[in-house]
Amino acid sequence: MDFTPTQEQAAAQELAARIFGDLATHERLSAAGTGSDPELWKALCGAGLVGAVQEVGLLGLVLLLEEQGRTTAQVPFAATCVYGLLAVSAHGSAEQRERLLPGITDGSVVVGGGFPAQGGVRASARGEPPAGHQQGVQAPHQQGVRAPRQQGVRDPHQQDVRPSTHAELTGTVPVVPWLRDATHVLVADADRNLWLVRAGDAEWQPVELTAPWAAGRLVLDGAEAEQLGGSDAYADVLATARTAFAGLQAGVCAGSLARAVAHTNTREQFGRPLATKQAVQLRAADAYMDTEAIRVTAYEAAWRRDTGLACTSHALTAAWWASEAGRRVVHTGQHLHGGAGADLDHPVHRHFLWGRQLDAYLGCGDELLQELGELIKEGEEVDAWDR
Repeated sequence: MDFTPTQEQAAAQELAARIFGDLATHERLSAAGTGSDPELWKALCGAGLVGAVQEVGLLGLVLLLEEQGRTTAQVPFAATCVYGLLAVSAHGSAEQRERLLPGITDGSVVVGGGFPAQGGVRASARGEPPAGHQQGVQAPHQQGVRAPRQQGVRDPHQQDVRPSTHAELTGTVPVVPWLRDATHVLVADADRNLWLVRAGDAEWQPVELTAPWAAGRLVLDGAEAEQLGGSDAYADVLATARTAFAGLQAGVCAGSLARAVAHTNTREQFGRPLATKQAVQLRAADAYMDTEAIRVTAYEAAWRRDTGLACTSHALTAAWWASEAGRRVVHTGQHLHGGAGADLDHPVHRHFLWGRQLDAYLGCGDELLQELGELIKEGEEVDAWDR
């Protein structure tokens, strides 16, 4: 393994750090509220950082997301790159890449992710009832989007029929981060097919999250959708998302810890800085080790994907560290600020909110461990690039 950034990756990270540092200030973040910062988004896209992800790979994206996390910048950078740029680049048809990628790179197309499969959404071929729909009753095993059968195929025992490239989606996706800004949403179905739907073809309702991410509930009522990739796309996009958001969590934790270190070095108690207290040092040291664990596992998963190696279990490992350790770190960052950390207007409180939201978004640690254990037990290291 070699996580040393290439010259291109290092240059992109340095540029991202400068842009986020200049524009994602506490005053601008406070003014943005739950919305995104259009000027910052324009600056990122204008600097070519979204398009650069095609060149620097997932490891490069993780480095960029670390810089976003350090400042908790209010832009849908991670979602658009994961569910849009990388997903379309890897699994889109030539026509989809030609049509979508230019808009994604210049910022006019923002992609959100209703992912993994959520709710009771179903898909059906145009003009047909939703898949699994029989006399108005939905099959009890249908938990996510159901893909339609090919026309003319009526084998009730056939489970892996490749769906048509277009379908109509019906149902609800409970939570889609950054839905207010999204022009498209990538939705995964229970059969591990991916569908890209225009946000304007569906209704949405605001949903309040822990972090101010302008999320929404996506309501689909016959919304037209196009398939993205084949059966191997689901595993790759899911592993990519877990790795990328773990990288974002590494940045959130690093930013929280940096603020805590600065505070405890300047804040005095009984004539001595708080940083000289052994209990404070131990808490900070534990938080540092947790942050490094998140970072290195995200780097490894990203590096493996970029080099074409199996990365499913590694992405799960990174997601578990980001969820479990990330929660500990942001609690420590807030705790070491004392009463100031509980101030809703204090910058460190944003790191706390982002860390807890990423913990929830990546999934419960116990569930991730169960999925990882089942993967190891069954020996099913699923990887799109090995097929």
